Amino acid sequence: MFISPMLLATSDTAFSDQQYIFEPKIDGHRLIFSQQNGTIRLYTRHNNDCTRQYPELLLPFDDDIILDGEVACYDPKTGLVDFESIMTRFMAKKSEKIQQLTGTLPVTFVIFDVLHYKGQDLQQLPLMQRKELLAGLTLPSDRFGIIPFIEGAGEALFKQMQDLGLEGMTGKKKDSKYYNRRHSAWKKVINWSYADVFITGYRKAEFGWLVSLPNERGNLRPVGIIEHGASPTHKKAFYGVVAPLKTDEDREFVYVEPRIKARVKMRNWTKAGNLRIPVFTEFIV
Repeated sequence: MFISPMLLATSDTAFSDQQYIFEPKIDGHRLIFSQQNGTIRLYTRHNNDCTRQYPELLLPFDDDIILDGEVACYDPKTGLVDFESIMTRFMAKKSEKIQQLTGTLPVTFVIFDVLHYKGQDLQQLPLMQRKELLAGLTLPSDRFGIIPFIEGAGEALFKQMQDLGLEGMTGKKKDSKYYNRRHSAWKKVINWSYADVFITGYRKAEFGWLVSLPNERGNLRPVGIIEHGASPTHKKAFYGVVAPLKTDEDREFVYVEPRIKARVKMRNWTKAGNLRIPVFTEFIV
């Protein structure tokens, strides 16, 4: 049984508030764990069935239950969450590959909410009551964990997330019910990284700016594409000056001289040295 997950609003800054609890933000993907009549199904936030991808999570609880959390891979060397590894697990489709990755890239289901238990719908209970029920569960294996939280001290937790280079944190009102949509009772604060990049092209159809950075030899190399953050004013300014800088084009892109520089914020760098989800913030003169 799938339940539409409660999604987080965005807070631009970290905050402290005794009406909230604060949790580390896990850099994996959202997972709804559903055990009904002894049958376990796993779903993404978009109601895509991903039961096959994670066989190590197909272990029963003591009764029917629906849980909300994040499925993640941890780097055995650093102990930190590795987003690219969980995407490798999620994209695996063939049974042989899935079995192989279960051994080399095992996942952990980090649980932060319980929505149904023993036939009862818990979504209208205040969050702290649901947390109390969650804390009393017996987990079926060490592939399952419960997210820790602190009360009130959001700014101190966010400082720890910054120091560790982690994705950020969430703040949740203690008395919040579980809404099956985005709601301001739950907020995320992202620990953004920043980079200054050269715009070296643009997409012909939907919006997208190609961006590059110098490599160790001083030559520009592509590092991603900006698809978010630019306002209509920014776009108008860019397209008003870019025409004389055109150098080439193909079916999808127009390529330009690297004269326009921009600052972007991003989740982090990928292992290949690319920007992960870059968001435009401003032009640099």
